[in-house]
Amino acid sequence: MNIVVFGAGAIGSLFGGLLSRKNNDVLLIGRKSHVDAIKENRLVIRGKTEMAVKVSADDSVDKVTDSPDLLILTVKSYDTESAVKQVKKIVDKDTVVLSLQNGLDNIDKIKKNVDCKQVIAGVTTHGVFFSKPGVVDHTGVGKTVLGEIDGRETERLDDVVDVFNGAGIETVASKDVMKEIWVKAVVNSSINPLTTLFQCKNGYLLGNPLLEAIVEKICIESTRVANKEGLDLSHRDMCKKTTEVIHDTSENYSSMLQSFKHGKKTEIDSINGRIVEIGKRHGLEPTMNEVLVYMIKQICRS
Repeated sequence: MNIVVFGAGAIGSLFGGLLSRKNNDVLLIGRKSHVDAIKENRLVIRGKTEMAVKVSADDSVDKVTDSPDLLILTVKSYDTESAVKQVKKIVDKDTVVLSLQNGLDNIDKIKKNVDCKQVIAGVTTHGVFFSKPGVVDHTGVGKTVLGEIDGRETERLDDVVDVFNGAGIETVASKDVMKEIWVKAVVNSSINPLTTLFQCKNGYLLGNPLLEAIVEKICIESTRVANKEGLDLSHRDMCKKTTEVIHDTSENYSSMLQSFKHGKKTEIDSINGRIVEIGKRHGLEPTMNEVLVYMIKQICRS
């Protein structure tokens, strides 16, 4: 399969590197320093996956001459619109566009420039962080869920799932991928801002009784908003899932904290900010999430 990964940072590089080993023609589009390091020394993945793979990389789509079969978007949510404007010139009617991103507003942004019929979405629980140009650390093996936006079972979805599994990326198809996106957003809303404010590993949230109680309150509030959007999520189940994620990623630093440490913008607007916006539209007052948005914006380039 001809695959372009646009926004090849940590997760994009991991997936692109794995996919490139299994007879797929993969091109990573990322920052120049990262691309230059890959060209010089190969892409190095350390930790749960140990490999140094020769994979094509560039810092622009301008040199792409053929439309890919699959375009994987792994840019931060705040860059989604500008990214899609750049890549739409290489998207033809047969290209499948996969959003593998955090946040609740990426699909709406993508559909402004790409036919929604070409878009599929996904979530993954792999733990990865960008160590330095050319090197990413795979800190936790997770699962990946992909699905059509409208819940259909399609041949193209099955093809992408098969390609991912063939590359060693454990993947399943979902008939309700939007629910999967919401579940991840609820979990992220409960973990990421707190770890950023306290500059701690995920596991610290369960080692402090006060923080553990706050995690639960945020989770319940975010779940209430999700259900107003037509989801049917159990508060108890979501709190349990959030706790499980914290346990499973106890030694990890959240993506939001990583952004903060590198002096970059965070995805607070697309996670907690979006939950606040949706909640207020339904007549709720998501106070916990609103406070988190305010506090993160005080310390970060958000």
